[in-house]
Amino acid sequence: MLTLTQDAAIPSLFAATHEDAYDATKKGFASWPKTKWSWGGELTERPDVFETKLHRGKTLFLSPDGARAADPLCRAALAQAESAADDGARLLRHLAAAGPSTVEDVKSELGLAAAALRKVREGLERDGAIVARGVAVEDSKGGHRHSSVLSRWDQVWRKPWKTTEDTALEELVVLGVRAAVLTHEDEARNWFSWPVARQTIADLVAAGRLVHPVSGWLAAR
Repeated sequence: MLTLTQDAAIPSLFAATHEDAYDATKKGFASWPKTKWSWGGELTERPDVFETKLHRGKTLFLSPDGARAADPLCRAALAQAESAADDGARLLRHLAAAGPSTVEDVKSELGLAAAALRKVREGLERDGAIVARGVAVEDSKGGHRHSSVLSRWDQVWRKPWKTTEDTALEELVVLGVRAAVLTHEDEARNWFSWPVARQTIADLVAAGRLVHPVSGWLAAR
């Protein structure tokens, strides 16, 4: 489990580069590492890395263990979104029929403006119903521009873990604490798109899967 930018106790890819920002006086892409900004995209090219937005809408890379833990939650979000009568459901049905599709194809097939599609994507990605993979698309001038390929969760992770959503969330918390090594309990409760109840943390401590090194702090057994 790995974030792209540093904003939590979970390890951050960009923090691990130990490189100055392109422009420390600015926000957004300018705050990314000066020469190693592409490492996030290169990491997702590995077959055992899953790029999600399950960190409350921010990038969270998962290993196969992490993807397995998230699977019941993402499939539940997928089923709920697909049952609605809105553009999100249209997008999911399109991906089911056509397979993973570029943003350009989706806009053309569904007749969605860029802003409308962006809004739909953000909600579906945050809950794990879809995932996006960055790609380079050739333009008419012989260069390229950056775009994305959208996929349903069940097109990316094909090994359903048949357990409850509560158990899946517990597993995600344990994996997150293991990655962080040490974190405050209040932070861990807000790592993911799904809030974690205090009782969930208490149950994991009672079961011996997490420990309190000192009051209010968590570590993995």
